[in-house]
This record gives sequence, structure tokens and C-alpha cells, in this order.
Amino acid sequence: MEANPETASITRLEGFRRAGVTRLSFGVQSFDDRELARLGRLHDADRARASVREARAAGFDNVSLDLMMWLPQQTVATWRRNVAALIELGPEHASLYILEIYPNAPLRDEMARGGWSQAPDEDAAEMYLTAMEALERAGYSQYEISNVARPGYASRHNLKYWRDGAWLGFGCGAHSTDAGTRWRNVAGTSDYIERIDAGVSVTVERRALAADERVEEAAFMGLRLTEGIDLAAFHVRYGVDPLARFRHAIGPFLDAGLLRHEGGRLALTREGMLLSNELFARLIEDDRAVNDRSIEPRHQVIWTSGYRGNQSPSVW
Repeated sequence: MEANPETASITRLEGFRRAGVTRLSFGVQSFDDRELARLGRLHDADRARASVREARAAGFDNVSLDLMMWLPQQTVATWRRNVAALIELGPEHASLYILEIYPNAPLRDEMARGGWSQAPDEDAAEMYLTAMEALERAGYSQYEISNVARPGYASRHNLKYWRDGAWLGFGCGAHSTDAGTRWRNVAGTSDYIERIDAGVSVTVERRALAADERVEEAAFMGLRLTEGIDLAAFHVRYGVDPLARFRHAIGPFLDAGLLRHEGGRLALTREGMLLSNELFARLIEDDRAVNDRSIEPRHQVIWTSGYRGNQSPSVW
């Protein structure tokens, strides 16, 4: 269950635990009150820490915390303090996102009004690399571009996304997928309830991915994981040799040491993860160009290593 620190209480968390919830993920984002204010968050650092203590008191032994780096006015030093504060709380899992501010993001306007800026790209890279090093020293293992966990606590539901698994989504606007077919539920609450009461399907869109789309997505989603792609397993499942299929895109990354090919696997190095979006874009564009297919996406699937303004990364 995802939760915001400002809405957490011991009574509410105890109720969730009795109801069967076993894992909590708090959107902390920062332990610096000035950074939280710039993001428009309703909680402060003390409330974030209190929510973790309350979760422990309510019986939760599987807690995840989200942090954001490269925030407006954030420095490498303040970011390191955020990471140290997270480690001190000892969650079982953590997600660390690089903030990506797009032209239509509400935060861009706030930055212009406040005269805020982001640190240079080199500082963002240092934030990412030093955070992962500090978390490793604290006993966490990186298993995905933006995620670390203690042994046995990797996010199982997210691993389904990255490994082309199947899942069912329940509720308004929820998405589901199985065997290359995707569907989504109606978004409006009243419409959803009316359909349920009438015994009518809540599915409003269903689409089967083309074979090429599924191969491309499986490649760039699999490369998000530190384990990378099992080349033999990929060939068995999709009938494609990734090294041959994507040779034009991955060649320069292999030569630059940003990708590694060893032990029958293809994986990004940590430095390569900083340029993962560029690689993923090239995988799709080059594959469609080489195979004489339109490079215009027939649907939009956005997976980035960071947040877009004040919005969460989207599954679709």
C-alpha cells in the first residue's frame, strides 16, 4: 500500500495491518523541510520520521521509502543528508528517483516564480552514484535503476512490470495485462460503481500488443534491472536474439562500457543507468527503422528513472 506521511496515523495503520496489508510505501521525497515546501508537500521531515515509527508500532516489518534527487535548489550535500536520514530509519526497501521537469510540469512554473534552479547535470550524476554507494555500505542491494532493498525485500509487484509478467488491476482507472494483452478500467468513480451495480464490465479499453512491440518493451524493461536480460531465456520466450536484433543501438553502449555482456546476460552498468532513457529510446527507434516499421509509437508507454514534476511515473 502506498501512503503519504501526512495522512498516516497509528490507528489507521493498525487497521490496514489487521485488514491484511503487509507492505507500506511512504512518499517521503525529502527529509529537508525547505525541499518539501518547494514540492508543495503537506508533511515535514518530523512527520515523515513519525510515520515510519507508527508503521513499526502497527506491526509493519516491510516498509519502503521514496526519495527524490535533483530537486530545485538541492545540493549534493543536502541530498547526502537525505540519504543518511533514510538509512537511519532502516526501511527494508527504498526508491530513489531523479526529478525530471518537463515543459508542462506545474513545478516548472513554481521554479520560475521562486527563482529556483537545479544543480548541474554532473551533480545529479554524483547524487545518484554516491547514494547507491552509501546504501550498499548500509546493507542494501540495488536491483533496479531506481530501487534498492535488503535481501528478500525487492518489490514483487514491480518486478512483474520489468519481467513482462501478468497482473490484475482493481478499481477506478486500474490497468491489467496478461500474455501481451492489456486493458484498463473506467476512470470515473461514479461510472465504475454504476457498472459494478449493473453487472456490466468496467473494462473500457483492451488492446493486444504486436509481437514487435512486446519484444521492444521486454528489452528495455529488462534492462532496467541490475540483473539485465537473460539472453537465452529471452530468445526462448520471444524467438529473438537481443544482441542481433538491437545491435545498432547497444553497440556504442557496449563499446563505452555503459552496457556489459557477460555470463549470458546483457545489463547496464551503474554509469550506464544514468543514460538509460537514451538507450531505451534508441532501442525502439533503431529497431523500427531497421525493420522498416514506423517509429511513431502506436501507444505511449512512459517509463523513466525519475518523476515528472509533481506527477508519479506512469505505467502506461
